[in-house]
Amino acid sequence: MFISSAMAQTAANAANAGSLSSMAIQFLLIIVICYFLLIRPQQKRYKKHEAELNAIVKGVRVNVGGIIGKVVKAEPLELTVEIADGVEIKVLRPYVTQVLFNEDELLKKGSK
Repeated sequence: MFISSAMAQTAANAANAGSLSSMAIQFLLIIVICYFLLIRPQQKRYKKHEAELNAIVKGVRVNVGGIIGKVVKAEPLELTVEIADGVEIKVLRPYVTQVLFNEDELLKKGSK
């Protein structure tokens, strides 16, 4: 009587061990898929945007929260942007949402 119940418990533990390992493999597979579909592309976009922010120099057109202007003065942390004739605003560099390169600047970058 005791032997048959002990064998039944051993068989149940062996079945659970198999399901735990397959569950762990599935969990790791989900993590890998999420990394390649969500995390990695976001990191690439962030690095590209960071490189664009660091490349801002005088004369580049930028979009700051829907306001498009031309950079008049570029400092390490802030930019002076001319949004109209004689109207200049100071903007922190991280708040620039998009760098709008001119065609001439794109041609210069392509030739380098």
